[in-house]
Amino acid sequence: MPMNSFSFPRGVLAASLLALITVAGCGNETPKSAFPQQTVRKYEQAVTLEGMVSDDKGPVKSGTVKVSDEKGAVIAEMALQGSEHYRVQVPAGTALPILLTFYPVAGGEQLVTAVIHPTVTKYDITPLSTAIAKKAKALGGYTHGNLLVAAESMGTVPESNKTTAGFRGDPTKQYGGWH
Repeated sequence: MPMNSFSFPRGVLAASLLALITVAGCGNETPKSAFPQQTVRKYEQAVTLEGMVSDDKGPVKSGTVKVSDEKGAVIAEMALQGSEHYRVQVPAGTALPILLTFYPVAGGEQLVTAVIHPTVTKYDITPLSTAIAKKAKALGGYTHGNLLVAAESMGTVPESNKTTAGFRGDPTKQYGGWH
């Protein structure tokens, strides 16, 4: 598997969702997280994150992409200059999760993508990635489990791309979600 792509191992989704259902249905007990506590991950060396920025109207070619931590401290930034593609260098030692936030030049909606895996380097910033990030935060934070549940709840699968078993491939990447 290439180092800049990400997919979920077969069975992880089913096991995670079953754990959520089991924990949710346990009567009056104090609910416990269905997902294991995430260890602190960070970039061991400097890394370049890249991707495209688009809104509901299509590619966006002007504005600023900022990399920040969950508290909003800016780590790095770059301006889009006539291209929807961005490339931004993140320093070694940066703890994850981080957010890639697009700030438009003349008003408009900020767009965001949450970054949680140090081996993934390509992230598109779109309205769908923004919705997934917001839902994950509402679920308790930017963890693999919360982003997975958020992505699954946001996507629709075109009829032409379904198999009898359901999804084919990685639904979070294939249908425009975080990846």
